[in-house]
Amino acid sequence: MTGAIADHWGQGDVCGKILDAMRAAGLSPETVTVEQLTPVDHLHARGFPATVELADKLPIREGQRLVDIGCGIGGPARYIAKRFGCRISGVDITPAFVEAAQKLSVLVGMEGAVDVQLGDGHELPYGDEVFDGGYAQHVTMNVADRPKFFAEVFRVLKPGAFFALTEHGLGSKGQPVYPCPWSDDGSGAYLVTPEQTRRFLEDAGFESVEIEDTGEKYLAGYRKAMELAARGELPPFGTHILLGETAPAKTRNAALNIEEGRTHPIQVICRKPAIV
Repeated sequence: MTGAIADHWGQGDVCGKILDAMRAAGLSPETVTVEQLTPVDHLHARGFPATVELADKLPIREGQRLVDIGCGIGGPARYIAKRFGCRISGVDITPAFVEAAQKLSVLVGMEGAVDVQLGDGHELPYGDEVFDGGYAQHVTMNVADRPKFFAEVFRVLKPGAFFALTEHGLGSKGQPVYPCPWSDDGSGAYLVTPEQTRRFLEDAGFESVEIEDTGEKYLAGYRKAMELAARGELPPFGTHILLGETAPAKTRNAALNIEEGRTHPIQVICRKPAIV
């Protein structure tokens, strides 16, 4: 199933698609900056604004080492590393994303601050108590074993470290309508309610679990994208180039699912106890 999820998210030459779109938007790969990459490299709901809002609430300090689980093509890792002066290790199950993340970090001169490798959140390729904090943006919808995933996060974090996640939780009005950004037909999708997410985190050992409802923000973002698409005004450089031909349907259904209460988007921040 891990292979199927990886194939869903990225196949072929992902970096090549990005470079082609970059040139179409009038950007040069030789001079592109972290800031210029933001329309395409924050491959999660609401993109770059959601990353900024999450980062604003995290107690990140200069010199810390963080882990980005399900890092995609590395946009959040590059942004946070540059903003806070920290180092980030990213891991993702999609080979094409890992390759693109590595190449894009080299293009913007951040390969020393951001390292990305192929790996699964169920078995993180790191030692115990390595990181000062960690996050996972819109990854857990594809996580089959939530207890194991959270136990691994807990293991690699230092005592007192923070952990944050954003996800589309399961709503109270039935299963989501597909295709969605995280699944074409429901396969590989493992949504749980916000209450279940809280319980899984606390069972793993995390404390001070704060959950924020982000549904209205995501709904507004999806509606804006739908309006641009309807007017034929989607920019040549954006995350839609990586979602493929089904991008319009995925966006419509993502909005519909929130409207009908089938999904419940949330942002979660918690921490590992200082004394374990």
